[in-house]
Amino acid sequence: MALLNQSIPRWFNSIKLNSFITSTQHRNCFLRPGKTLLHEFSAQPWMSSDNFFLQWGFKTYRTSSIWNNSSQSTILIRQEINSAQDTMLSSVNEQALKTQKIPNFDSELSLEGLDIVPPLSPLQPISEEEAVQILADPPLPPVSFTLRDYVDHSETLQKLVLLGVDLSKIEKHPDAANCLLRMDFEKDIKQILLFLKDLGIEDKQLGPFLTKNYAIFSEDLENLKTRVAYLQSKNFNKADITQMVRNAPFLLNFSVERLDNRLGFFQKELELSAKKIRNLVVRLPRLLTGSLEPVKENMKVYRLELGFKRNEIQHMITKIPKMLTTNKRKLTETFDYVHNVMSIPHHVIVRFPQVFNTRLFKVKERHMFLTYLGRAQYDPAKPNYISLYKLVSMPDEVFCEEIAKASVQDFEKFLKTL
Repeated sequence: MALLNQSIPRWFNSIKLNSFITSTQHRNCFLRPGKTLLHEFSAQPWMSSDNFFLQWGFKTYRTSSIWNNSSQSTILIRQEINSAQDTMLSSVNEQALKTQKIPNFDSELSLEGLDIVPPLSPLQPISEEEAVQILADPPLPPVSFTLRDYVDHSETLQKLVLLGVDLSKIEKHPDAANCLLRMDFEKDIKQILLFLKDLGIEDKQLGPFLTKNYAIFSEDLENLKTRVAYLQSKNFNKADITQMVRNAPFLLNFSVERLDNRLGFFQKELELSAKKIRNLVVRLPRLLTGSLEPVKENMKVYRLELGFKRNEIQHMITKIPKMLTTNKRKLTETFDYVHNVMSIPHHVIVRFPQVFNTRLFKVKERHMFLTYLGRAQYDPAKPNYISLYKLVSMPDEVFCEEIAKASVQDFEKFLKTL
């Protein structure tokens, strides 16, 4: 019986110790929610189980007290309870110290961010020394009369300059300059450059071409390809198209309908075959891009004022296409001097239409020098015949040696007397 009395209180004390530690852990968890939890658990089952064991142990203790009413047993029990409580308090204190020693990783992570210096606020005052050390790009001018102010800030303008584009000519057109500033090189310009390269425009020709036809960047790429395909359908080969685009940069800016109307007009007005029309347009592609009014006016001048027949006009313009766009005054003055002063008939002029493509003062100077030497003879049926082609096409040295039979110094001295 004595052994039973000693074992029951020890077992009861161990149960009370476990229950007190568990309740202390619950209280620490709910009263200090900011601390990191070392274990996850549910509070309700532990509390119910502890109450059960407490009640069972209390009943057992009461039963044992009835069995043994001696004061010695009571003293022993109290001593054991006190020693158990002291042990329990020491273990709780050790547990609290361990909990305080556990590092808080959230706080450590937050402290790491303090090492990063936040950026300065634009409103934060700084000293004059710091202000002098600040390097800032010059601001873009809101309004400018030259593209030079924007070249350092625009990749598009920089690459156009490298290609040889003369921005000083483009900036004379404010709308075109503003359009270039808004364009992206990779998105808006690169594909046009590749298209021109495929067409046969060389690198050294891109600069002059784009300087004249900067508006091509506003054209849709598919429309440009469609216009090239139309010219190919009219039996213009790639070399012909390349030559036409190079000599008339605005050619591809015109729609297919307009190109078709121009070709139809020349075929109807000049009454030439399709092959001769192609040859005419390839040699002078400005016929497709320029105004038609000079062409219409010159055709009337040749027929009505100068007295040439239609077949003679066809012969002359197939040799010198520029005669279709030559200034009317120049045509009439040249014809008047050659036909009326030099006494050269129509059929001879038709054979050498290059005379209409020559500066009139050059024709006058050489004719007057030959007249001074007595060698101005332009009739093919007579000896010492001098053709109009040699008269207007040869350089001064050859003209003096082969035609005038004189030295260049003699020719220059004669010109000083005029």
